[in-house]
Amino acid sequence: MALLFEVSEYQDRLRKVKESMLRKGIQVLIVSDPANMNYLTGYDGWSFYVHQGLVIALDYDEPIWWGRGMDANGAKLTTWLKHYNIRPYADDYVQNVFKHPMSFVADILREMGWENRHIGVEKDNYWFTGQCLDVLREELPQAKFHDATSLVNWIRTIKSPAEIKYIKEAAKVCEHVMKTAIDSIEVGRLESEAAANVYHAMIKGTDEFTGDHPAIFPIMPSNERTSAAHLGWKPDRKYAPGDIVLLELCGVRFRYHCPLSRTVYIGDPPKELKEIADVVIDGIAKTLDFIKPGVTAEEIEAKWREAISGSRVVKPSRLGYAFGLNYVPDWGEHTVSLRPGDKTIMKPGMTIHLMPGIWLDEFGFECSEPFLVTEKGCETFLNFPRKIFTK
Repeated sequence: MALLFEVSEYQDRLRKVKESMLRKGIQVLIVSDPANMNYLTGYDGWSFYVHQGLVIALDYDEPIWWGRGMDANGAKLTTWLKHYNIRPYADDYVQNVFKHPMSFVADILREMGWENRHIGVEKDNYWFTGQCLDVLREELPQAKFHDATSLVNWIRTIKSPAEIKYIKEAAKVCEHVMKTAIDSIEVGRLESEAAANVYHAMIKGTDEFTGDHPAIFPIMPSNERTSAAHLGWKPDRKYAPGDIVLLELCGVRFRYHCPLSRTVYIGDPPKELKEIADVVIDGIAKTLDFIKPGVTAEEIEAKWREAISGSRVVKPSRLGYAFGLNYVPDWGEHTVSLRPGDKTIMKPGMTIHLMPGIWLDEFGFECSEPFLVTEKGCETFLNFPRKIFTK
């Protein structure tokens, strides 16, 4: 068993989760988000396409891992849990309309005497379905169910020094990935070839740090496709003079991400694009200077709007979000958002992606900065020029 963190750190995370459960009146928590599973136990497997999770009880020392039988050895190899707290279910529970893994979970709760408790479930995530809740309610009619969506996620917003170390290593990989992407954009080259180079750089990493696969595929649209926020490269298309290319990429280290966005133009950028870039880049600098512990997410967004006031730049979507440990399909933590109404107070250890992407009817511009909230202000994770890159 090779853990990324000391067992004491996992136990401290579990303690914080139990404190939050206690405040919310939750006695038992069922965790299904694979990033939350990893955060609390170290479990790391590409097994989240079937139902799996943790059961956490206030009066039980360790989480109980439950999942598909063939994945139990993976839990033994990647977690700090005692083997008797690793509970595999038979394979006929997998994608069977007549049996559901939540019946297996209900059996665990009955065995432990927890069937009548206040039970929290992550109702609004990708891995907990309506059928999951229906089965639990049918199996455990005396239980009271609570929405515990993002309960663990909010604990994750404050990173430990060990987590920050991995994100900084991911940032080094990200610098290599972004440089590779920019170098790969040439007239006559297939967009798919550039994307392949990016994937190679992401996983190979640097001479110092290896990388990993990203939670979001490389976002590399060109031309009119840059007017949309989340399109990839276009298969079979070759780069041509006058192309604008958006790059929203990342480095990854042990599932910890560090994202970054930049824009490339093949040729001399048009005046309109230059003007937008100047406003956005200046706005980023002024916003970063404002950030410190004690300010709120909505105050950061307000500072951004103040910085770009009087320009033609408008950003109706959120300005940024918390990021860190995650799996497909998102590197965001689904907690902090830099937008009006989010009164989350910035605290040291928070990691936020300041992402003022601008998407107009005909083209877009992206330049972003991931940052760490420090004791006195904030620091960016990367040292990469903020400008339009020309080829």
